[in-house]
Amino acid sequence: MNLAELAIKKRTFTMFSMWVFLLAGVMAYFGLGQLEDPEFTVKTAVVVTQYPGASPEEVELEVTDRIEIALQEMPQVKELESFSRAGLSLVKVYIWPRYTAEYLPQIWDELRKKIRDVRAELPPGSGTPVVSDDFGDVYGFFFALVGDGYTFAELKKHADALKKELSLVPGVSRVELWGDQTECIYVNVRQTQISQLGISPAEVQRILSTQNAVALSGGMDIDNQRFRIETTGEFSSPEDIGDVILRGGLADREATDLIRIRDIAEIRRGYVEPPVKEMRYNGMRSIGMSISNVGGANVVDIGRAIDVRLGELHDLLPIGVEIERISWQSDQVSQSISAFLISLLQAIAIVLVVLWVAMGLRTALVVGLTGLVFVIIISFLIMNLVGIDLQRMSLGALVVAMGMMVDNAIVVADGILVRMQKGMDRTKAAIEAASQPAIPLLGATVIAVLAFYPIAASTESAGEYCATLFSVVGISLMVSWVLAVTAAPIMCMDFLPAPKQIGSGGMYDSGMYRLFRKTLGLAIKLRWLVLLVLVGVLGVSLYGFRYVNKMFFPASARQQLMVDYWAPEGTRIQNVAEDIRILEDILLEDDRVDSVSVYIGAGPPRFYLPVDPESPNQAYAQLIVNTNSVPAVAELFDELRSWSSENVLDAEVVVRKYGLGPSETWPIEVRFSGPAIADPFVLRSLAQEAEAIIRDSPHSTIVNNDWRQKVKKLVLDFDQRNSRWTGIVRTDIAQATQRAYDGFPVGLYREGDTLLPIIARLVEDERRSIAGNIDQLQVRSELHQQSVPLSQVTRSIEVDWEDPAIWRWDRRRAITVQAVPLDLATVLRADIIDEIEAIELPPGYSMMWDGEYRSSRDAQASLIPGMVPAFIVMGLIIVGLFNAYRPPLIILCVIPFALIGVTVGLLVTRQPFGFVALLGAMSLIGMMTKNAIVLLDEVNINLDKGLEPYDAVVEAAVSRLRPVMLAAGTTVLGVIPLLPDVFWVSLAVTIMFGLALGSVLTVIVIPVLYACFYKLESPPNA
Repeated sequence: MNLAELAIKKRTFTMFSMWVFLLAGVMAYFGLGQLEDPEFTVKTAVVVTQYPGASPEEVELEVTDRIEIALQEMPQVKELESFSRAGLSLVKVYIWPRYTAEYLPQIWDELRKKIRDVRAELPPGSGTPVVSDDFGDVYGFFFALVGDGYTFAELKKHADALKKELSLVPGVSRVELWGDQTECIYVNVRQTQISQLGISPAEVQRILSTQNAVALSGGMDIDNQRFRIETTGEFSSPEDIGDVILRGGLADREATDLIRIRDIAEIRRGYVEPPVKEMRYNGMRSIGMSISNVGGANVVDIGRAIDVRLGELHDLLPIGVEIERISWQSDQVSQSISAFLISLLQAIAIVLVVLWVAMGLRTALVVGLTGLVFVIIISFLIMNLVGIDLQRMSLGALVVAMGMMVDNAIVVADGILVRMQKGMDRTKAAIEAASQPAIPLLGATVIAVLAFYPIAASTESAGEYCATLFSVVGISLMVSWVLAVTAAPIMCMDFLPAPKQIGSGGMYDSGMYRLFRKTLGLAIKLRWLVLLVLVGVLGVSLYGFRYVNKMFFPASARQQLMVDYWAPEGTRIQNVAEDIRILEDILLEDDRVDSVSVYIGAGPPRFYLPVDPESPNQAYAQLIVNTNSVPAVAELFDELRSWSSENVLDAEVVVRKYGLGPSETWPIEVRFSGPAIADPFVLRSLAQEAEAIIRDSPHSTIVNNDWRQKVKKLVLDFDQRNSRWTGIVRTDIAQATQRAYDGFPVGLYREGDTLLPIIARLVEDERRSIAGNIDQLQVRSELHQQSVPLSQVTRSIEVDWEDPAIWRWDRRRAITVQAVPLDLATVLRADIIDEIEAIELPPGYSMMWDGEYRSSRDAQASLIPGMVPAFIVMGLIIVGLFNAYRPPLIILCVIPFALIGVTVGLLVTRQPFGFVALLGAMSLIGMMTKNAIVLLDEVNINLDKGLEPYDAVVEAAVSRLRPVMLAAGTTVLGVIPLLPDVFWVSLAVTIMFGLALGSVLTVIVIPVLYACFYKLESPPNA
């Protein structure tokens, strides 16, 4: 007894079970997690090491190189990328994609162990390397705290209070601040006074550092009690610093002369200068607050909880302090899910209408319910059980699989109708129609699922992003098969109307079938001509595919865009902050703009997974522009590009849309690398040659390299001979120059739980004077009281040039030329590839393409390992179903012809072929294979009935015509709601055009190929 017969005989239990599963599916839907996009793991860690005072080259050779040597011992490390700036080393560690998220904590532990081991090898003066393995954390809730008229310190106080409260909201993982300024106490001294009074800077530092330090005074036993001893003298206010007493030390003063710090210095509270990062919201200075959620939580629920808590906290804030949203993931998710559910409902409605027109109302309802609606509801239940969230890929998978879902029910319902029209009893017709094709349908369904397996097997980020496409397609198609052979025949028995008995000519004797039979007979008769024409058309389509634009992932439909502002390297952060105001003000005056937030000195927190935040750089700023509509994004994108190219001459302005899936900051990247210590001049020469080629292309806009412009530095040529007579050493000069302008930390001021640095430096007028006459700066040895001008202990003071950063790739010095295309990266790369690859490289130097090209290549290559087992299993199933070799070869031969429709569709609609379109092409393989299997199985059934081979083939094609065309029609029309979606449009076009032609090929070319492989003779009257 087979499954269909058992289900019909136990129909009460079958239907009761189905209704239970449906009820559970409806309940499970409301418990599904909701995300805008699928999560994928950023398998990158960052190791940051401070080395104050070191040049970029010293940082590279003494810190970066040693860290990289230690890390390269780890087999999990795929690549290392690093840059070394003055005083700073940053190493990015990329892990091999094959290591999934559950392995990462162990890998990060091993990485930290390697860093701890190498710490002893780092030079004196370098800081402890800090490992950050949260590089890929997403702060989905990001807002600005603004306060017109409030100081940063006041804003920071309220921000700290909000941080503590928001961290208690259920589901919140971390709350971080961005752009808050570090407070400090400045002690601005006059160089002339301290020189005249004989006050040693080292003495000032010693007194201030010890005066406010926490000191253990011990205790004392008196009688039978223990007394703790406490020494007073700590600073209770910044003014107390001015009361600290120093002792002068010149020969003409008494040793007992005491001087208060306020007599020689101005003491004020301020912020560390220059600032590291700054933030503005709608032109007002602000502090950013970013919130991340715990893994696996429902983002929408967390968003509601944060909204409620912020509403309560807002009432406690003083008037003028406001909370302004920048990015709110729960809103994005709700809008995205709602829009896609509407598309799903539209697709279901379209499919039901198609079935109604083709099969009648009752049949359409039975097929639509058992093959579509019930399948989706039960799929929600299984998705909930296995932990698949509602997001772009999982919902899109339901739409993509819709035609294949309903196909199983169509085959069964059509078989029941045909048998009932021939006079067969309902029950017998239902059992036979569901049982006979059950195994072929199961094999075909598994093959359709396996067509998506390479996505799940991919280890790249793109594959991880799209992995739920395989899972949900697999779930829904297997559910559709189970319902097709259990619930569908029962509902057909109960609801299908009594059919009209067919005449003597049979049900396939109508005009449409007669025309099809005649056409098919002619095609079989002229089989070689038909195949020759098809092969020729396929060749033309392969040639035409060259003219289809290529891309990786499309841009997002977010109502936001980014503007990167790159001032010349070495520009003061204060100047960048002022220069960017011009663009900021223009945007704020635009009616299409809701808000503008500006981030100076670094990129904002990662509030959208595909976008990597820019590393700290004082010459960099970014604007996040929130618009009031999606069309406004495209309009502003073009206008800002045009405006910046005409009006911003001394900086680079890169306007970017948010990408979908793994995206690249620079779509075009060409990397030149040399020996371990390659000559920077050679690297820059190669980069300049490549930049010139890219700039000459009409398809390029912004072109630069990651080493950027050289920067100026002051070189103090230390005079050892004179210095020895004065007792001055190099560190004395370094401390003097640091104290003169930026300031030198000399202690800490405690205020509650906050520690503020006390920084000594010259007063403002002397700092301005020293900037122009640094040779007059007074330098004093810690061993002597007499100070001398800097010019006496240096041979010369000159301005020189240096590379601001030294970049390395896999421990080799490397420079990367970066470019933004006018339109698609593939178009620009195709225009420059020959000239770039023709650049003559010196011995030991190499060139590689990175950016979107490499990501796309790796993502596509990662599908190949999954294709091998998928195709092997497909082959085993097909050979097992037919116990022959020729049927699989027939199917294999017909599938490539679908490329004709794909090429035509993409060229007509001007849609690019990217990773998502590739997924559509893979789904076509499954759809066409499924139809082919059922058709060839029908041929075998006809042969078993005693039909001649030719008649068996023709009648199989005729009987499968309506189911194949119905399945194709439901799929082609069902993906129409995906056309307005920028992410799915290329996949929809691929499926629509490819399947429209592929369905015709199934019922025409498969019989033709069958006739060729089995050498069938056409009858004379064919």
